[in-house]
Amino acid sequence: MVKPMGTSSSPSKSGAGPDAIRLLSELIRHDTSNPPGNEEPAQRMLAEMLSEAGFECELLAAQPGRPNLIARLPGAAPGPVLGLLSHVDTVPADPEEWSFDPWSGEVRDGYILGRGAQDMKDQVAAEVAAAAWLAREGWRPERGELKIIVTVDEETGAHAGAQYLCREHPEKAYADLLVNEGAGAMFEFEGRRFYGLSVGEKGVFRFRLRANGRAGHGSVPSLGDNALLRLAPALVRFSEQPPLEPNELGLVLLRSLLGREIDGGDPGEVGGAMDELTRRSPELAAYLAEPMLRVTMVPTTITASQKHNVIPSKAEVVIDCRVPPGQGADAVHRHLEGLAGSTASGLEVEFIEQVVGNASPFESPLTDAIRDWLAEVDPEATLVPVVMAGFSDSHWWRAAFDSTVVYGFHPQRELDFFTSAPLVHGADERAATADIELAAHFYTYLPRRILGG
Repeated sequence: MVKPMGTSSSPSKSGAGPDAIRLLSELIRHDTSNPPGNEEPAQRMLAEMLSEAGFECELLAAQPGRPNLIARLPGAAPGPVLGLLSHVDTVPADPEEWSFDPWSGEVRDGYILGRGAQDMKDQVAAEVAAAAWLAREGWRPERGELKIIVTVDEETGAHAGAQYLCREHPEKAYADLLVNEGAGAMFEFEGRRFYGLSVGEKGVFRFRLRANGRAGHGSVPSLGDNALLRLAPALVRFSEQPPLEPNELGLVLLRSLLGREIDGGDPGEVGGAMDELTRRSPELAAYLAEPMLRVTMVPTTITASQKHNVIPSKAEVVIDCRVPPGQGADAVHRHLEGLAGSTASGLEVEFIEQVVGNASPFESPLTDAIRDWLAEVDPEATLVPVVMAGFSDSHWWRAAFDSTVVYGFHPQRELDFFTSAPLVHGADERAATADIELAAHFYTYLPRRILGG
């Protein structure tokens, strides 16, 4: 059974949880769909809330109407800077695809409804409400500093948000320990409960695969050399994926789930473990384990002739390639050769994006604190490392500050991982009020655990 949240260090029902629910409802009513963003009204509301509680707040903008918020609560003595990071912009929503108004923020039947309820105004609300509650109650860090960072523009590349902050204001953006989005929703596997801790993100090595031929009239195919047909044999091979490549983070996850030792130096044993997990839980294998343990290559767009009656002299396909942390273009070329083999002979490869994956160590004082909190609220659960297949603002902090430990962790258990993941960027997005209270409890626990007071 899950232990109730009744510890002496937790806020009462009249504290941060209800505040976070009200704040999330109001945040959703601010339409911050990006583009265009229009985040300023929401950011000023958050800054006012934190300022009134005692935080030193600053709004920093790279573009008019799109300020980033940095709020500081300094301690009495030197110590670590703990940052709680989030972004207030969202992807757009098409109301015709929804069964309710995407910007209603309605609280109904135990849920808060609207765009951003999962990505990631829920975390904005829980972090800000918890921090403000602590400060209003008179808490101050014994050492170090609590920093609340709410960015803009995460959904379209962070040029006006995290990139700008880390590049132009590194001294203000810096944190020793940083908590962001990326994991934390509980999942069950054969009667056991797990919470993911996002310790890294895969790299993006998107590339074009191009074939060249000779143009001709579509009515006389023998007079042309169809580049699309030259490309086709290699394209077919992408229905497969490159072989697994064991790494320590992926092996920790596999060992935790399967409950046994796995020899990472034996590719056959690792492959057998993945096959076993796929049989027992295809969703876990597809969502979490497989992306951590292999380079993935997925064809997404193809272009050839611009006219229906012209044999194309050039054809190219864009491959969305994601690479585990630490690997680069050499790994992509190696796997491309192994996957496409002789069918890729004569084809050109052009990288259009090269971002090396990033990761923080799984073991740290921040991990210890999260485990201790989990032992209070769900003592039978296990914390496991995961690596995001996608991208978040965590990348910019890891790239800018070598020493910063950055994790994605926003706890949920009412809407578990398999229920909540499809809601991200989807229609009828919602968050459970119980999950918002759970998260607010965590964000009031963590600063006191790390910074004292």
